[in-house]
Parts: sequence; structure tokens; C-alpha cells
Amino acid sequence: MLVSDAIAKLGTETAFDVLARAAKLSAEGKDIINLGIGQPDFKTAPHIVEAAIKALRDGLHGYTPARGMPELTEAVAADILEHRQVAISPDNILIVPGGKVTMAFAMMLLGQAGRAILYPDPGFPIYRSMIAYTGAEPIAYALPEENGFSFSAQEILDKIRPDTSLIILNSPGNPTGGMAKPGEIEALVRGLEDHPQVVVMSDEIYSRLTLGEQPFVSLLGYESLRDRLIVLDGWSKTYAMTGWRLGWGYWPDGLIDKAERLAINIHSCVNAPTQVAGVAALTGDQAPVEAMRQAFIRRGKLVTEGLNALPGVSAIAPQGAFYAFANISQTGYSAAKLQNAWLNEAGVATIAGTSFGAAGEGFVRLSFANSDENIRSALDRMDTWLAGIQS
Repeated sequence: MLVSDAIAKLGTETAFDVLARAAKLSAEGKDIINLGIGQPDFKTAPHIVEAAIKALRDGLHGYTPARGMPELTEAVAADILEHRQVAISPDNILIVPGGKVTMAFAMMLLGQAGRAILYPDPGFPIYRSMIAYTGAEPIAYALPEENGFSFSAQEILDKIRPDTSLIILNSPGNPTGGMAKPGEIEALVRGLEDHPQVVVMSDEIYSRLTLGEQPFVSLLGYESLRDRLIVLDGWSKTYAMTGWRLGWGYWPDGLIDKAERLAINIHSCVNAPTQVAGVAALTGDQAPVEAMRQAFIRRGKLVTEGLNALPGVSAIAPQGAFYAFANISQTGYSAAKLQNAWLNEAGVATIAGTSFGAAGEGFVRLSFANSDENIRSALDRMDTWLAGIQS
């Protein structure tokens, strides 16, 4: 078979590999606590589910517009106004089957051989994977622990070259739970005035899940950048709808038609019942969102305190999302070896920091999208295991 060489450039998402291994161990009778997978342990709110069921019963079984049903793109625009205080046109919104589609489209439109794309390291692994797939050169910038896992605007600006076409930002961040500092965002936006060819993709999928005092800052708030800004968001994290595969992207006037053309060629449209559910999520009761956020605030404190009590482990408090990025450099284990040992010997699934880039060495990601009881049990197991190797 004459398979395209480009497929060999694609990486993967290790969280799914760890999930499969954890499931296999569970099937063999081993008790596994999963702090690996990045999805809320809450169910989708009943009013959202009912909206989709009603849509099916009402016969909404056909194609929808490639950009999304008008009532949904209008609801997204209204939600942006409410939560980001920015008025945008629904015509700049593209509804897609999951957040990854927006990032893939951005890199397909802006990446090719002879170009460079900047991405965070540690960062969501699909960023680098899709950059490589397009043939562009992936250039990493740092998210140092000592800076709260926030980027340095000057570092990013210093890495921009004439062939740089795209910068990827993610705040609140996966895997670190860090948030970009407002001052660094301001400095970056000002500095980008000298680089008019550079587009920015801001991954804001965790925008509603802030955990600390630091405010979330959307790049949409900077009008000077809006004509070369792509924003990625969706329903998966905020509304506990990971399996529904529903996301949205904001695209500037110069790119929305091109993104729509990709949508038509690749997935045609998003199914109608899911879009109706998306409208119900945005326009309905938001109490479940706040209840989930409060649970994550509580669990974030629980896991941070627990990690800092473990021998050889430390962790700074996450500011957003539902991840703790634990520093395990003093344990004497590499990230991958500790991930495997905790899974196979302690019965706790975590993700090695190196799954998120080379800068993740010395760290392990823990998702606290699990119950308080399971988090406590997992911490106890890790403590017992670490005590055992030091005795």
C-alpha cells in the first residue's frame, strides 16, 4: 500500500494509551484509580440531554449548514458577549465536531514546509503533532514552573522569524493548570504589532473553569489582534460533554470562508441534535457549570496539599482546568518510569509530563476530575509506594 509519508509525522495523545492500559488492568481484576484522563466525571446536565432527545423525536435528522445552525452560532456570539464582554458576528463562528478540529484547521491553513509555528512545551500534544503533519517547523516556547506555568511574551517574540505563520496559546492550560499572566498577554499583543504576518490561535477550551484569583483573559478582548485571531472553545469541558464532540471556533474575516471549505470537505456539518443540545447548554441553567467549578476548586486544593505532602514531590496550585502538574524530579524517577510504576504497582493512572513535550520531564500530570474519595485514596497509594522505595 502506498500510504502517505505525512501520516508518519503524526504523534498521538498518551492519555488514551494510559486509559486503555488502566482499563485492561481493571478488566484483569486490579483496582485502578484513574487520574489520567482529562474529562469531567460529571454527567451532562439533564436539560441538555433532553434537548437532544427532543430534536431527534422532532425529526431533526438531516444535514445542517456547514458553519453551524444559525440558532447555535447566534447563541455562541451571545455567550462570547456575556463571558468575554466582546461583541462579534455569528458569521465568524464555525461549529465543529470537537475542539481538535479548530486546531487542526488552523494548522492546515497556516502550516506548510518552509514555515514555522510556535507552540507551548509542555502543552497539549496534538499541537506539535499537527504542526509536524503540515510540514511546518514546530518551535517550542517555555511555560516555566517558576513563572506559574505562564509564558514569557519576550521569549515568544524573540522566537518569531519571517517565516513564522502561527503562534498557539493555551490558557487555562493543559497539562499544567497554569494561566497566562495578563501583563504577559498585553506585552505579547503589543509586540505582535511588529509581526503582521503572524496569526494567533488561542485555545480557550477551559475558559469557564478558573480555580484561583487570577482572572481569565481572552485574546478576543484585543481588537487590534482580532483580524488575525482564531479562538478555540467548545462544550466538552464546561458542560461535561466530551463524548458529544461539539466545539466552536472564532475565525477572522480573512479565514472563515477557508475554514468553512475545510469543514465541507472533511465532515460536511455537525449533526443537528448535538447542536440543539449546544443551544440548550449555552442558554439554559448555568448552575451545573458553577457547581462543577466549585468541585474542581475544592479538589484542586485537595490534590495540591496531598502532592506537597508526598516525599520527593511538589506542586503549585493550579489556576484553571482540572490538572495538577506535579514536580517529581526529587523522586529519582523519570516521568515515564514513575507513571508506569504508579499504574502497575500502586494502581493509580497518571500521565508522564514527557507526553506533553520534552520540557515535561520531571513532572507528572494528575487530573482531579475524579471524586474526593478517589483522590484521597490515590494520594495514599502514591505515598505508600514512595515510602516503600525509600525504605
